Amino acid sequence: MPAHENVNIPSGNEEEADRRPLVLVHRLPRFALPFDMRTTFRLLDPIASATDESPQDFLSRHAPSIRALITVGPTPVNADLLDLLPSLRLVVGSSAGVDHINLTDCRRRGIAVTNAGSAYSEDVADYAVALLLDVFRRISAADRFVRTGSWPRKPEYPLGFKLGGKRVGIVGLGSIGSEVAKRLVAFGCRIAYNSRNKKPSAPYTYYANVCDLAVNSDVIVVCCALTKETHHIINKDVMTALGKGGVIINVGRGAVIDEKELVQYLTRGEIGGAGLDVFEKEPDVPKELFTLDNVVLSPHRAVLTPESFEAVREVITANLNAFFSNKPLLSPVQYE
Repeated sequence: MPAHENVNIPSGNEEEADRRPLVLVHRLPRFALPFDMRTTFRLLDPIASATDESPQDFLSRHAPSIRALITVGPTPVNADLLDLLPSLRLVVGSSAGVDHINLTDCRRRGIAVTNAGSAYSEDVADYAVALLLDVFRRISAADRFVRTGSWPRKPEYPLGFKLGGKRVGIVGLGSIGSEVAKRLVAFGCRIAYNSRNKKPSAPYTYYANVCDLAVNSDVIVVCCALTKETHHIINKDVMTALGKGGVIINVGRGAVIDEKELVQYLTRGEIGGAGLDVFEKEPDVPKELFTLDNVVLSPHRAVLTPESFEAVREVITANLNAFFSNKPLLSPVQYE
């Protein structure tokens, strides 16, 4: 998430008199909350603290009072951090995915975890469809073609492909995947999906195996969370099954796809194209992709709009208010 203004740290008598619930802001230096929550909560931010303490010393000093924290973006919540916070009872994620949070230790210690719920779903779905349209119709490539002055010299530009009627396989039919499906149905696409379980209410064909989904799809759209089970779930077998005309769109997590294999399949022309918003080792992107006109690259921006920030602020606020009021959380992550 982009930087926002620093969080002021109250101290001394001011801190003792402050009745707002205390919440730790846990973030990497390059991230900050993209909205202000100080009217409702007293935010402790070690990075924004004006003291000369190290973040670890800062946390140790405040640890007995910290019962809830917000983790900003993909900032890791690991065992070392949890060990510093013996009173912690809630981790509030600001993203849809929770692969950066040590769920095993949270569960063992009885710490509840929440995520952004469906706050980002519509915006991510819009972005997934935009990437797919861009790959099929070669919009970004056509823009480069015009800007570099190639049009007068090469009046014949390669044809794009129609989106309507395509068979789209969605990996992960959660809140984001369902929104993607709804949008693509309006384009006349035929939808199928793979998910951990069949969705009784979903009117789409279900495939328990991702390879079977790929065999019966022209497009794979990756919307699932990153877990041990989904790591590299889009592998060379799936890419082979998808075939030379197939397109892969990824708005989930980079490591859901075997990136090295994807690069090989794209550079050898063994799949038709890709639209990628996420990568295995962000912000590093394989340079082999830079010259491919059938690949559209994006710097992990699918979730980021002013509207989605407002939606996630509401979700975070609701989860924290529920926690401090001993009420049910709005978007709890279910331990398995």
